[in-house]
Amino acid sequence: MLFLYTLMVQFAGFLLKIAAFFSPKMKLFVEGRKPVFTILEQKIKPADKTIWFHAASLGEYEQGLPVIEKIKEQFPSHKIILTFFSPSGYEVRKNNTVADVTVYLPLDTKKNAYQFLKLIHPDLVFFIKYEYWPNYLSELKKRNTKTYLISGILRKNQLFFKWYGGFYRKALNTFTYFFVQNETSKKLLQQIDKTNVSVSGDTRFDRVATILDKDNSLDFIAQFKENTLTVVVGSSWPKDENLLVNFINSNTLKVKFIIAPHNIKEEQIQQLKDSITKKTILFSEKEGKNPADFDVFIIDTIGILTKIYSYADIAYVGGGFGNSGIHNVLEPATFGVPVLIGPNYSHFAEAVALVNMEACISINTIEKLDEALKNLITNDDIRQEKGHMCSTFVQMNKGATSIILKHILNDSI
Repeated sequence: MLFLYTLMVQFAGFLLKIAAFFSPKMKLFVEGRKPVFTILEQKIKPADKTIWFHAASLGEYEQGLPVIEKIKEQFPSHKIILTFFSPSGYEVRKNNTVADVTVYLPLDTKKNAYQFLKLIHPDLVFFIKYEYWPNYLSELKKRNTKTYLISGILRKNQLFFKWYGGFYRKALNTFTYFFVQNETSKKLLQQIDKTNVSVSGDTRFDRVATILDKDNSLDFIAQFKENTLTVVVGSSWPKDENLLVNFINSNTLKVKFIIAPHNIKEEQIQQLKDSITKKTILFSEKEGKNPADFDVFIIDTIGILTKIYSYADIAYVGGGFGNSGIHNVLEPATFGVPVLIGPNYSHFAEAVALVNMEACISINTIEKLDEALKNLITNDDIRQEKGHMCSTFVQMNKGATSIILKHILNDSI
């Protein structure tokens, strides 16, 4: 079965090379993997001690960051190797300061897994949240390398829990220990005889809680806000923006809007700007202008959304009208901001919890968005109550990193 799986991965790699001619993202995916082994040969010596963290994309990196930072503190003589599967993670965080080496993860073939692990020879390995690559896991098992899943989340529709999923269940035998987010994940693993598991919670709560201790000031956002109630729209997609633009254009209340789209391609940014009838400024054109003169601020850059949330009175988090679901609701929540989202959030436990608490509002029509925004804008008590519930939720769910670290140190090298 592993042989057939490897053939499928190799065939997928061939198709991706073809796709790279037509897709810039696929080109990054393919081209970015070509120098990986050369980079590792240059930066990792046979005598080096290493620890490997793997994140599928940006969200998993942010999720695992508290653990990476603490492990780095506890094992200062080890080099930290960080891998990404997706360009959307690697291209944004390839210049991070927490890892000694950051590269794409080569495709999961037997040859790649052997060569990769031979070069980095890790003492500890951490997979963040998910991604189970059978050839890498098989090679780690052969090397008897301590391997951990952190902030794991499992669902009953995954192959591990199907009658025909024996091949994938076998891959799980590699893990020394599973740190999962909830009881459901723990019970699912126990059903397939995995007892090396505990509920540690979600390390993202630790990550977002530390944001409050950082300098989140942005002078140009403070100038734009000018003590006016401000709605921050984060990681929006066109379907989110269609609803929001309707409200922005028709709204007569005293309120300002900051929109940070998920996609910042120039053409799409210009289309968004052109659709708004209120006075609108782009981040890229703010020099020499007074942000306070505008009603809408479109952020056509990356890396500052978290700080912008600190200026929000209300937040709308995008992605909830797409198949992949919403983006990170915890970042605005940690600042004590009530959150609005689209309807597709059921795979995100924190969003489900916040909606059930009525601290977060899910909308699916223009009418529901208008009603929710007007209620939050005009009613200070409701807005502050929901915001307080959000910040309390984050604070009460901290601590996963400490649980994981304590176990790792007790089971250390």
